[in-house]
Amino acid sequence: MAKILVYRWKAYNYIDVMSTFAKLGYEIDEISQPLMNYDVDEEFGEMLRDKIRSAVYDFVFSINYFGIISDICQEQGILYVAWSCDSPMISMHHESVYNSCNRFFVFDRSNCLEFETYGVENVYYLPLAVNMDRINTLLSNTDEVNSASFYENDISFVGSLYERNNYDEIYENLPEYLRGYFDGVIEAALQTGENGLHERMLTPDVLNELEGCFDFVQSSQRSFSNLELVFANNTLGFKIAREERIRNLIEISKRYKVGLYTGSDTDELIRVENRGPVDYWKEMPWVFANSKINLNMTIPNIKTGIPLRVWDIMGAGGFVLTNYQLELDMYFEDGKDLVTYSDNHDMLEKIKFYLENDSLRNEIAARGADKVRKYHTYDERIKYMLQILKECK
Repeated sequence: MAKILVYRWKAYNYIDVMSTFAKLGYEIDEISQPLMNYDVDEEFGEMLRDKIRSAVYDFVFSINYFGIISDICQEQGILYVAWSCDSPMISMHHESVYNSCNRFFVFDRSNCLEFETYGVENVYYLPLAVNMDRINTLLSNTDEVNSASFYENDISFVGSLYERNNYDEIYENLPEYLRGYFDGVIEAALQTGENGLHERMLTPDVLNELEGCFDFVQSSQRSFSNLELVFANNTLGFKIAREERIRNLIEISKRYKVGLYTGSDTDELIRVENRGPVDYWKEMPWVFANSKINLNMTIPNIKTGIPLRVWDIMGAGGFVLTNYQLELDMYFEDGKDLVTYSDNHDMLEKIKFYLENDSLRNEIAARGADKVRKYHTYDERIKYMLQILKECK
């Protein structure tokens, strides 16, 4: 029997990926020891070496990329396969990406193109997916429903509001000029919805001034991430996402009932019903299946890719109203499988229209669910991954 060694950490889709490998005939060994440092961790390294030597594995696998695992796989002469669920993968901006043992699968195609321009080999585009069998089994078990009203909504959103974002923490320490500049950048990004605008506004002059007041510490001498990458994504990206989500939810709640499932602070959302966080495995599919309209607001760090939330909504048979992402056009028809909005005004107009047209809304949700069932399951994704591995040996 084929056998793989898997590094387990907290990733939402971990169980779905592992169950698919098992379904396709793989025996799975796991390691789950926490990494103290993604670059150098002697205790973890020795444990991983011993584990690799203890059996014959086809490859080592992880969701997301870890440089220390790549280095040890290179040393031990075994393939390392990583599939990203975060974007951008800042941990991939590391010298170890040039190791010949690596096979990268990234869900945001822009990341794939980026690393190809760096001369990194064996980078493949692989979008995320959905486990329809798991979701259908859950939704068919009515004993799992504690309170139907908890999951029923006209409009729902499941996700973080990013109130703990780095931008708010450093804002008062920025020079007045930079505060005004970044406020303008954030507002422009929100008004235009233009993907990547905030990154393009980080000019050399702005970055030079930012160096003196932003505490950027390179995680490793082998890392080639930089101030621009980290500030654009970990700072501005999260702040833009927060402002977009807060503003949209406020505007929607002025007109309609909104159920928000989050662990974030919602004090400023006085008309929104905060129902608290939901368990990804046991509760979230019930929300998606029982909401008339499920919102997706993609964090701008995901440049072109389709976030996991969209796949999960469609897999539960829910109706998706989402901001536009370039890769949606590769798999779905707008207005037939899901619905996209271009800005705040368009979002509100489409909410009104689809709340008033139950049959059309239900048809779109059913068509979307059918499409992901046929073409976008973890079975299809992992089979594709294994074919790539076979071809590039």
